[in-house]
Amino acid sequence: MSRNYVIIDASEVSSVDFNQVLETSAETLRYSLDGSQTFVKFEGDTPSFLEGKTAYTHSEMLEIVAGEEWTDPDANP
Repeated sequence: MSRNYVIIDASEVSSVDFNQVLETSAETLRYSLDGSQTFVKFEGDTPSFLEGKTAYTHSEMLEIVAGEEWTDPDANP
């Protein structure tokens, strides 16, 4: 079963049902550098609170988080 990833606004974290995604809490989420967005991952059917949002594959998500909004180009590798 493949994993799907959905980017959400940080303001939506309180609506995440952590029983339906692979993260365990708001504290385990990775946020964009400006803190405005995060993402959750899930397997199987799309949780109802994520319906209507764009789902990404693992490879698509890797490309997204490698971008300047998610990864500081000046950080040490």
